Amino acid sequence: MGRPKGEAVDGVLLLDKAARMTSSAAVARARWLLAARKAGHTGTLDPLAEGLLPLTFGEASKFAADLLDADKAYEARVDFGVTTTTGDLEGEVTARRPVSFGRAQLEAVLARFTGEIVQVPPMHSALKRQGRPLYALARAGEVIERRPRPVRINSLRLLALDGAEAVLSVDCSKGTYVRVLAEDLGQAMGCGACLSGLRRTRVGPLSIEAAVTLAELEALEVPARRARLLPLDALLGGLPRVELGEQEAGRFCHGQRLPLAIAPAPRVRVYGRDARLLGVASVDEHGVLAPRRLIQAAAG
Repeated sequence: MGRPKGEAVDGVLLLDKAARMTSSAAVARARWLLAARKAGHTGTLDPLAEGLLPLTFGEASKFAADLLDADKAYEARVDFGVTTTTGDLEGEVTARRPVSFGRAQLEAVLARFTGEIVQVPPMHSALKRQGRPLYALARAGEVIERRPRPVRINSLRLLALDGAEAVLSVDCSKGTYVRVLAEDLGQAMGCGACLSGLRRTRVGPLSIEAAVTLAELEALEVPARRARLLPLDALLGGLPRVELGEQEAGRFCHGQRLPLAIAPAPRVRVYGRDARLLGVASVDEHGVLAPRRLIQAAAG
């Protein structure tokens, strides 16, 4: 079967990514399945991790950055008593220790890691030093100093404990490394630990419950696949809404500033007639609406 011709497709797809697939590969496959001309993602999900990966198509890609700073939620499996070179089961085991704690002891330690904490980014990460990702340096046998970084753990709950394996619910800020969290928990428990599984369940306001797998998409025809797309403003739900009349909308779509005497805001989503998204704007202290990102179809 040949590849469908790429067309202008706009919207957001909530993909339930399989483990051991890169985010780039997931984007490429979804783009092919939807016969779309342009697609991207809103921040990578590690190949070993599974779960929610929001994909943007066409004009929705202009708003992908809105999810980069969003809080995220995960379901993490942690193996206590095992430490590895990478903090997960991909690395070589460096130590095995007995595990003798119970649920109450673990929950007491989890409470200590809730709130503002500091993490040292792992060597096996995509952070770059002088243009090279740390994981490439690690593979070459290099270890460099990494600065501790503040992150926030909104909630950390124990879902299950079966011997030395715990299942945790983690709600955290951007930049949080769940692998490092697992290692730090293991150190706090005195036996070491590594991450044995990770599933992302939420990115900002978007939830895994509405996501679709690549296999499910493959079972559909192209129109049905495109029907799974959320509208362009799915990534903008947290922004104030401004609605414009027909003349104001026309001026806005041509990049003109509009004195509307409305409440100041760093970013607002702007709609025209028939609740059509026109783009994103800012409102200064004088109530002047200034276009920042315009939807091409709206401006055309």
